[in-house]
Amino acid sequence: MRLQKINIGNLETPNNVFLAPLAGYSNAVFRKMCYDLGAGLTFTEMVSAKGLCYDSQKTEELLYVTDDYDGIKACQLFGNDPEYMRRACECEALAPFDIVDINMGCPVPKIYKNGEGCALLKDLKLASKIITECKKSGKTITAKIRIGVDDREYVTAKFARMCEDSGADMITVHGRTKDKIYSGEVNYREIALAKSAVHIPVIANGGILTPTDADRIMVKTGADGVMIARGAIFNPWLFSTLTGKPIADKKTAVLKQIADTRDIMGERFALVFMRKLVGFYIKGIRGANSLRIKLMNCRTTDELSEAVGKLDF
Repeated sequence: MRLQKINIGNLETPNNVFLAPLAGYSNAVFRKMCYDLGAGLTFTEMVSAKGLCYDSQKTEELLYVTDDYDGIKACQLFGNDPEYMRRACECEALAPFDIVDINMGCPVPKIYKNGEGCALLKDLKLASKIITECKKSGKTITAKIRIGVDDREYVTAKFARMCEDSGADMITVHGRTKDKIYSGEVNYREIALAKSAVHIPVIANGGILTPTDADRIMVKTGADGVMIARGAIFNPWLFSTLTGKPIADKKTAVLKQIADTRDIMGERFALVFMRKLVGFYIKGIRGANSLRIKLMNCRTTDELSEAVGKLDF
């Protein structure tokens, strides 16, 4: 794909291959791993604006950044109250972050029914107010959107224009409607319409699992870059492939991820989380199903590391 630096407000990314906010996955260690593998920008999983305003410890834990992460720091915020969103941007927990991305595309029913995420696609006035309030914080503000709630009405172009007019410095467009969740065909045309409607960078998202997928979505949409979601969960080395960054031994990287996750988040979390991730990483390896069973039977991270040491990546 066509690599280039992206200017987001007064910031410049090293390339245009980004890691998406991934609920339950994009913790500090995973973000650092993807950054080391070539990701030009990584986002935290989405965090609650009200949770930050009320000093929720669990919410703030999602914002942890490893000491050795030296890239642009970006978090994703969700909420539907402009004042709370601004206050969250200004709070001490977000002080280390350069970019705040506003979630306007989450399709999860609980979020949607609360008037957050994708629900904001139906209320341009409120969405605009949220962006303008967040801009008052002095942060670089971006937005992640979908093309509509369902196929009866696409809002991509007008919503993208609203984002730019309200002060957003970049938008990411997931090329599916809310009702498609994470499956179905990606609508390249709507992403292209967003690109042609604004002057700020437009990042394409949705269905990027291979280098071919990345090439296709760039060509068909004219987007400035790509944001990888599920593709990163199954194959974080996709960042290296797309950016041309040399990679170290995969096994070494996985063992480091296990150790770092345990050191930062504890044995119990690391065991459950990394058993699942390693199970994803070995997809396509001969005998993957039986290997997955062995991994799931590991009872400590030491056992898991020993099992990984015997794998052939």
